[in-house]
Amino acid sequence: MAEYLCGSQEAFVQKMNEKAKELGMNDTTFKNCHGIDEDGHVTSAYDIALMSRELLNNHPSILNYTTIWMDTLRDGQSELVNTNKLIRNYKGATGLKTGSTSVALYNLSASATRDGLSLIAVIMKAPSTKIRFSETQKLLDYGFSNYEYKDLGTKGAVLTEANITKGVNSTVNLILESDVGILIKKGEDKNINQTINMQEDIIAPITAGQKVGEIIYTLNGEEIGRTNIVTEKSVEKKTFFSIASYVYQKWFTMLRT
Repeated sequence: MAEYLCGSQEAFVQKMNEKAKELGMNDTTFKNCHGIDEDGHVTSAYDIALMSRELLNNHPSILNYTTIWMDTLRDGQSELVNTNKLIRNYKGATGLKTGSTSVALYNLSASATRDGLSLIAVIMKAPSTKIRFSETQKLLDYGFSNYEYKDLGTKGAVLTEANITKGVNSTVNLILESDVGILIKKGEDKNINQTINMQEDIIAPITAGQKVGEIIYTLNGEEIGRTNIVTEKSVEKKTFFSIASYVYQKWFTMLRT
């Protein structure tokens, strides 16, 4: 695959290292594309977590495969069993990748989702496959027991209806530009506050998605997220011709009814 995509294994490894730097994997250096032990071929648990998050966020179809416990090939002649035992034994497990070599020993990047919260746990250089699974389960249990994902705002949600000055329409819905959420310790949501900053007058013409304000979310006085408040639709400026057109449309509608 490396040769097909980049012409050579060396060129592919260079691409791997470039992508690693792009993701912030500052403790990682790839020396080959197959993962077998080699001097200088190194990474860290944090970097593996970054890489795993990139895979899950931007290529979610991978879950169609990592969640399979057992399957067959060649009309049932060959049987495949997932090397990640958590898929069978851990509630909410979704993947992700096991690995082992004589030097690196037993490793696992595990992902799981419960109640809208997705976590990644990475164990490296475990002395046995049994220990890598048990230690990973401890990390995931700790995360699910102590943390939650709090939705603060949903993209497209209507915040309020605002008056429009000099517009062909007198009002327009104001919506949130993007999703906003935060991973917090359970029970801390009561300490979340929001501050809305909005321009006083909204004057036509305006375009759909035009920024008219923002919401800032804070936890114990520290900012944890923000999103713009934008207009849902465009509103043209009121002119003689637009007024005439509006009156004509109303008149024509009345005639038809």
